[in-house]
Amino acid sequence: MSQIQVSIATRDGHCPASLFTPKEGAGPWPGVIFYMDAPGIRPTMTEMAQRLADHGYTVLLPDLYYRHGPYAEMVPAQVFADPEAKENMMKLVRSLDRDVTVSDGQAFLAFLASRPEVLKDRLGTTGYCMGGKLALTVAGAYPDHLCAIAAFHAGGLVTDQPDSPHRFVKGIAGRVYVGGADEDAGFTLEQKAELEAALSEAGVDHHVEIYAGARHGYAVPDHPAYNAQGAERHSQALARLFAETLA
Repeated sequence: MSQIQVSIATRDGHCPASLFTPKEGAGPWPGVIFYMDAPGIRPTMTEMAQRLADHGYTVLLPDLYYRHGPYAEMVPAQVFADPEAKENMMKLVRSLDRDVTVSDGQAFLAFLASRPEVLKDRLGTTGYCMGGKLALTVAGAYPDHLCAIAAFHAGGLVTDQPDSPHRFVKGIAGRVYVGGADEDAGFTLEQKAELEAALSEAGVDHHVEIYAGARHGYAVPDHPAYNAQGAERHSQALARLFAETLA
């Protein structure tokens, strides 16, 4: 595995992260910020990041919970079945508000731009679950920095709150892809329509779709809702998006 451990200076401290490069070939390669899902850093996240890197990208996987110190590895099926463990996880999720997400995003973009492994003018991002929300939030805050933005089974893209990501899409120069699930209360058909309207009004190149027969978490192998067909569809969509915008 072509993985190195790094530490990224942020406004609030130092964020530990992993940087992945293809197992074969010589860089530099387009850079990608990989936003983790709610259960945090664990083997499944690193495996997914390396798999993406092997398609020809330098992939940054930051531990977004660094402000709270070290935490025990979370196994999704166990966490979701334990109310106390689930609430502890959700406290970490809720700590990632727009302010810290935008601040961290600036540090991650600057880090990628400083690395010799990265093509500076070819940056993208992808995110899962809460990570999809964070990816779109960062894209809205730094609209000229990212060529491609992907979000899979993401919740919170459209809310009635003033910091909802769909309210900050104006000026996004990259292409946006959102793959929702038809059994996901966090991204309903009504929210899909509202997000599409916001992106269209802002003139953002985008494609938003709902995966039939999929539930929230369909793309992540260790998630109880993992769906092989949905995961493969996600992989193909992400590969196509990045090939057309970053390669």
